[in-house]
Amino acid sequence: MAIGSRDAGYTARLRSRAEALEMYLEGDASLPREQPDVARFDAEVRAAKEAGAEVVRTAMLGGRRYETFDSAEAFQQFAERSWKSLTLAEPIVRKHRIKLAIENHKDRRTKELLDLLKRINSEYVGVCVDTGNNLALLEDPAETVEALAPFAFSTHLKDMAVTEYEDGFLLSEVPLGEGFLDLTRIVEHLRKANPKIQFNLEMITRDPLKIPCLTTKYWATMSEAPARELAAALALVHRHPTKKPLPRTTGLDAEQQLALEDNHVRASLVYAREHLGL
Repeated sequence: MAIGSRDAGYTARLRSRAEALEMYLEGDASLPREQPDVARFDAEVRAAKEAGAEVVRTAMLGGRRYETFDSAEAFQQFAERSWKSLTLAEPIVRKHRIKLAIENHKDRRTKELLDLLKRINSEYVGVCVDTGNNLALLEDPAETVEALAPFAFSTHLKDMAVTEYEDGFLLSEVPLGEGFLDLTRIVEHLRKANPKIQFNLEMITRDPLKIPCLTTKYWATMSEAPARELAAALALVHRHPTKKPLPRTTGLDAEQQLALEDNHVRASLVYAREHLGL
């Protein structure tokens, strides 16, 4: 959760309440864009630490790479800005001795994110491993998790379902156990890499995301991805057609959307307890 900048009294009450309920807390904060924004980031990290968080999650891009950028130059400018933000943030998390977990947020492919981590070379900067996101960048989810696991500080655990459409494939979060991800293998791999890692369910109930990997715009920032990876991704989608229609919220009123989301979350929690030992 994003705690924001809070006074010591608030964070002490929050920490006490979480401990009484035997809950853990992980923070959420956006990286500083420029030097004047560092004070805001510092205050939010301090508040998260005082509230009991050992990890603060962040994302470098709010949107999706293939939708946000129209050219390789625009993506490169984003890469340079986000590197600058990270260099501003790292001294702050090092000062507070708190882990900064960068989510693989449909922005950087696995190698690009690993290169960033190796470049910053900090024990306080790692990854919030989202188990499904990089499929949108034509990467195998199991391979993404295994590559990022040594740097994993936190998780967004999710299961995914797919189906083909004319411009590529549709991608949906579905209740744990209803998609095609090998969740047992994923959990075991992450636990082996980091025995202290927390598994945070991210169950987003919405219309399927369009992954338009057969369109020109999609490839504006993906020219370095080899054709074999496109073929492998499409083959994966073809091998794992969804067993039932992908979830949709269009046409549902707010109460119906909430009920659907609640059902998905509850089903995921049951599956996690009964099949994943969580």
